[in-house]
Amino acid sequence: MTSTVNTSGSTSFSLASKVKDYFQLIKFTLSFTVVFSCVICYLLAPNIVRYDWLMILILFIAGMLVTGSANAINQAVEKDTDAMMKRTAKRPVASGRMSQQEAYTFAFITGVLGVFMMGWFFKGDDNSFNWNASLLSALSLFLYAFIYTPLKKVSSIAVLVGAFPGALPCFIGWVAATNMINPFGTVVTNGKEFSNAGGWILFAIQFLWQFPHFWAIAWVAHGDYSKAGFKLLPSDKGPTRFTAVQGIMYSVLMIPVGILPYYFGMTGQVSMWILIASNLFMVIQSIRLYNEMNAKAARRVMFSSYIYLPIVLLALLADKIS
Repeated sequence: MTSTVNTSGSTSFSLASKVKDYFQLIKFTLSFTVVFSCVICYLLAPNIVRYDWLMILILFIAGMLVTGSANAINQAVEKDTDAMMKRTAKRPVASGRMSQQEAYTFAFITGVLGVFMMGWFFKGDDNSFNWNASLLSALSLFLYAFIYTPLKKVSSIAVLVGAFPGALPCFIGWVAATNMINPFGTVVTNGKEFSNAGGWILFAIQFLWQFPHFWAIAWVAHGDYSKAGFKLLPSDKGPTRFTAVQGIMYSVLMIPVGILPYYFGMTGQVSMWILIASNLFMVIQSIRLYNEMNAKAARRVMFSSYIYLPIVLLALLADKIS
């Protein structure tokens, strides 16, 4: 009897540990944030007038599969460097709890399934496979896992390259709803025409946001990143005023881009002012980093950027016109 209980308990513990490892492998919190932006941008498309919760759930699952696949490949590739850094040493592949082969197998299955789901479930008006959403998902996965990941050890240009797959989920969400890529096209809803530029605008918002966000993280974790050989700050000398100036520049660029959803008739004035205020707040935090030049100020930029994205996306959704 005791042996049976112990075996059952051991099996349950082993299963729980394996599930925990897979949550770490896909970087669940990061993946959730990425997929959140994809879902919100899907709902921002003008032809989504009523929420179909089943389709939203399917989009969430497909997005998690694609994003999780990219993160799994990232951890398999960076097994040795992750083991060198304190904050990543306990990841399943880096710690040896999971083999690289297992991570790659998981990534292949989830990646293929997620990319397929994007095309199969989000069909156009003619009920055809949504190749646009599917191929964009595959492109995002490829850029992150096979271009951005190895490039981090070569040059700080990796941050620019990584910003593309980082912002593509916004565009993918929009394209899943519209099946349109052309920014000059129009989406017809209830007899009214709306510009398809919205997907590109949402992409631009998240694209620019990533620079002050990621450089703040790289500033705080510079010691760990340098030890692993990662080159993620724009200056070879590490956290310098040049890095802070770059953060200010991209934060300033976010201001005019934040007005575009209102200009193109996606949303109303309320969200426009929320975006302006949010962007000015990011500029102020970036300027404070320039003035103070320390990790505390970098953390303020980092945490401000974490708050920024859900506020901006939810404000746009709440103030959606069509």
